[in-house]
Amino acid sequence: MRNFIKQTVRNLRKNQTEAEKILWSQLRNRKLNNQKFLRQHPIFFEINGQKRFFVADFYCSKKRLVIEVDGKIHLRQKDYDEIRTEIINFLGIKVIRFQNEEIQNNLTGVIEQIQQHL
Repeated sequence: MRNFIKQTVRNLRKNQTEAEKILWSQLRNRKLNNQKFLRQHPIFFEINGQKRFFVADFYCSKKRLVIEVDGKIHLRQKDYDEIRTEIINFLGIKVIRFQNEEIQNNLTGVIEQIQQHL
């Protein structure tokens, strides 16, 4: 299982969307409020006795904050995203979501919103 998670995370990092690349350039190396963010970070949980995980696009463990970047595929999986957010919230982690277009067209506004949660 550990190798599967490691490979999944590696593949996601190698295949970032353009919006994820843009946002990562603003979050990496403690550029935003001196907070450490991790990209494509697994969030573990247990349900019905089974260990499971989600991969968060970006995660700040100190502030317990997940940032999700939603592309077009998320239009078809709204129910899944809602359940995923509820589970992550149940773990005591806040989730904020941005559309690809928001990041590409209003990066300043996105950064301001993230700062409000930090």
